[in-house]
Amino acid sequence: MKVILEKDFDELGLEGDLVNVADGYARNFLIPKNIALEATSGNLKAFELKRKKIEVKRLRAKEEAEKLAAALEGVTLVFNEKAGEEGKLYGSVTSMDIAAALEKKGVVVDRKKIVIEKPIKSLGEYDVLIKVYPTVTSTVNVEVRSLEES
Repeated sequence: MKVILEKDFDELGLEGDLVNVADGYARNFLIPKNIALEATSGNLKAFELKRKKIEVKRLRAKEEAEKLAAALEGVTLVFNEKAGEEGKLYGSVTSMDIAAALEKKGVVVDRKKIVIEKPIKSLGEYDVLIKVYPTVTSTVNVEVRSLEES
């Protein structure tokens, strides 16, 4: 089934894109959650009228994302956590922790945009990828130290 995306959706594409998905996926997930519209001739005509607004909106969002990515470059976050003898943490550093630490530094990032490949469960330094926009990414340095060191 062909659908028109009404919102940016990481797995499928950006707002206004025409994508082909499974019928059940469209009917049971995308359409009820207002993520997409069925690509009927009427909906296609309506979206053609909106296309310029969507393009302007994309350009603004990309510019803002590039500014945010520039603000994130070179940022180092330090976490002091309880750790065992071998440097393993009793908990872990999550994307929520990273988002909260960034917010304290004045940079607001949605925690869903923070990509942690493996859970951070030991002391050390890590590079964490942040997908600010589908085509714009940034890297933040995360340093995990033991509470006894600080």
